[in-house]
Amino acid sequence: MAVSAYRTGYNRTITILNQLAGRALQHSNQSAPGGIWRIFCSVVDNFGDIGICWRISRQLVAEHGLRVQLWVDDLTSFQRICPQIKPELARQSVLGVEICYWPPATEFAVDWQQLAPATVVVEALACTIPVAYKQHMASQQPPPLWINLEYLSAESWVEGCHGLNSPQPDLAVHKYFFFPGFTELTGGLLYEQGLVQQLSSFNASDQAQTEFWQQIGIDHTDFQLKVSMFAYSHVHIYELLQQWQQHPAKVLCVIPHGDLATELAAQYPELLSGNVVQFDNLSLKVIPFLAQPDYDLLLAVCDVNFVRGEDSIIRAHWAGKPFVWQIYRQQENTHLLKLQAFLDRYCRQMPEQLSKPVQQFYLAWNTHSNLTLNWQQFYPLLSEIAEYNQQWRQQLLANGDLASNLVHFAKKKFIITPNFSQQ
Repeated sequence: MAVSAYRTGYNRTITILNQLAGRALQHSNQSAPGGIWRIFCSVVDNFGDIGICWRISRQLVAEHGLRVQLWVDDLTSFQRICPQIKPELARQSVLGVEICYWPPATEFAVDWQQLAPATVVVEALACTIPVAYKQHMASQQPPPLWINLEYLSAESWVEGCHGLNSPQPDLAVHKYFFFPGFTELTGGLLYEQGLVQQLSSFNASDQAQTEFWQQIGIDHTDFQLKVSMFAYSHVHIYELLQQWQQHPAKVLCVIPHGDLATELAAQYPELLSGNVVQFDNLSLKVIPFLAQPDYDLLLAVCDVNFVRGEDSIIRAHWAGKPFVWQIYRQQENTHLLKLQAFLDRYCRQMPEQLSKPVQQFYLAWNTHSNLTLNWQQFYPLLSEIAEYNQQWRQQLLANGDLASNLVHFAKKKFIITPNFSQQ
């Protein structure tokens, strides 16, 4: 299956929607099945927040036939994962999703009172919607379903908080908490229908894989270990690179633009050329940030994936390959508690001889610890980890996908339109 065929399958429904997306946004008050789903996204750390919101917006349109407005405060970062975005346009339609620029109050004011009433409002990933729009929501009869889409967490307490409502002082509208997660008592994880099957077909096709590597400028045939490295900076990264330089077989490490790519380019300016740079048995290449479907392919085609934040860790699960998560750093090492909660769930069914080195390498990668010994213990287990990840993936798929779970949650909360209720 060629790469182009994968993309056709990946976006088979949205292709049709995109043909219709040229309609002018001034007609945005017209009715649509399910009314308007209005999603607010404040871009933090460049890609994770908008990555999640863009995926879920596309999926709500493509798989549930909903009308979605995505309000984003940083269109330039958005463009890096969706090249169709034009940052100079305050309103535009891409793949059936209405994209609206959410400006800071100092730039220009949005007349929130003039927006068409929404059926569902999603306040995504700790952003705060404007007070004026909250008042507009409260004035609607009936008010919209207001959902606070939280960050991903494996901590056990989220199961008890998922779906709870939060009365708002001085507002005649409630907010409901919706937690992505790893169990059936949460909202599940984001994945598109047919994604895993499409990635499996891609992995079974030498032609498709060769075409992909060619598109990012790499001859992959000589490498026995292929690594994708999307990461924050790490003080001991050179210990890991040294291990790969001394590896008995050739190693390829592909680094998408980001913090780590910037750090390495400062040390090795030749990486800025975009060419593959060789250091003994290690070859490094910095690549531009990929559109989301292409990043999925990179994860699928590599032997081990270093991922960071929230969007890429979720996608690494669906690739089914060994992965190492660098969780977003927080003050007072709060992030390490969240990391351990994930490891407790992820490794629960691993045999101890597999679980112990996996957890040790994760902790070393997230605490700036020495990486040499931990990699030497982790690397020989890659094939066992890959086999385990296939089983782990099936458990997660059984929880349902986040977008569908959101739609089902909305149906249960109130009666919407007849068209919506038939979704």
